[in-house]
Amino acid sequence: MESPTQGPLVGMEGSIRPDRGVDSTPRRVPTPSAVLELLKPITWFAPMWALACGVISTGLPVLERWPWVLGSVLLAGPLVCGTSQAANDWFDRHVDAINEPERPIPSGRIPGRWGLYIALLWTGLSLAVAAALGLWVFLASILGLALAWAYSAPPLRLKLNGWYGNTAVGLCYEGLPWFTGAAALAQALPDGRITAFALLYSAGAFGIMVLNDFKATLGDEQLGVRTLPVQLGVRRAALLACVVMLAPQLAVIGIHIANGWTWAAAVVGGLVLAQLAMMPSLVAAPRKRAPLYNATGTTFYVLGMLASAFAVRGALLGGAG
Repeated sequence: MESPTQGPLVGMEGSIRPDRGVDSTPRRVPTPSAVLELLKPITWFAPMWALACGVISTGLPVLERWPWVLGSVLLAGPLVCGTSQAANDWFDRHVDAINEPERPIPSGRIPGRWGLYIALLWTGLSLAVAAALGLWVFLASILGLALAWAYSAPPLRLKLNGWYGNTAVGLCYEGLPWFTGAAALAQALPDGRITAFALLYSAGAFGIMVLNDFKATLGDEQLGVRTLPVQLGVRRAALLACVVMLAPQLAVIGIHIANGWTWAAAVVGGLVLAQLAMMPSLVAAPRKRAPLYNATGTTFYVLGMLASAFAVRGALLGGAG
């Protein structure tokens, strides 16, 4: 999934201008390199990190269950996330033909309706792999795929409204992969504390998604894309992003303290303080400093996820925390 930039024009009928494309030679089938580019491997990292947290949090031996680990990694990254990227590019193809003609679909390297076919094929593969990994993984994958299509495809196109789109992305990139990793390894409904952390870090990821919207605020406003900076104004959206990122992490610290996981509470607390120290600078100039915060503050955020996963792991293995 991607942050919306030109959504309202997507789905309009019309031809892709061949003079704007990169490859003028007609193709009947896409090249493997074009398919890989369409699936955007760089976007797989976030869900795969969350999935790793889910796997770690179970406390179960990974090597003894390596087929489930491998299957869940493929599911979270190349399959479900890849599906969302292919669907997004297909439904954005007309605008990409104007603004980013070098992309696989408007350039002709993914010809005809192959972009849609790939998205559909990857959906089917995702469901098949998910079914093999167990009931809870299958149910989580159905939800993730439904959100992926609803994010990009009409009539819902959740990406056109920051409240809905950012919620969908946060859940798909953090909560569902975390839950999937734990459910695949355990072959059962994960421990309630694992599910709680997955949901809390999904909520915080909503704020991270808001940061991605500052780069195109002017264009979004002109095109009617209702990101939160457009709806609330840049400063208020930045403040909201900070609050939404902080509040779930404070709840996570509370869970650590309630369970006696003092070291994890201290680690996550320190990482929260580091984020808090950077937030005044972010709020003062969101458009300029959001990329820097994404590179630093978000790193502190995901390190807190990892610490929380190890805390649950220790408890499930009988440690004191």
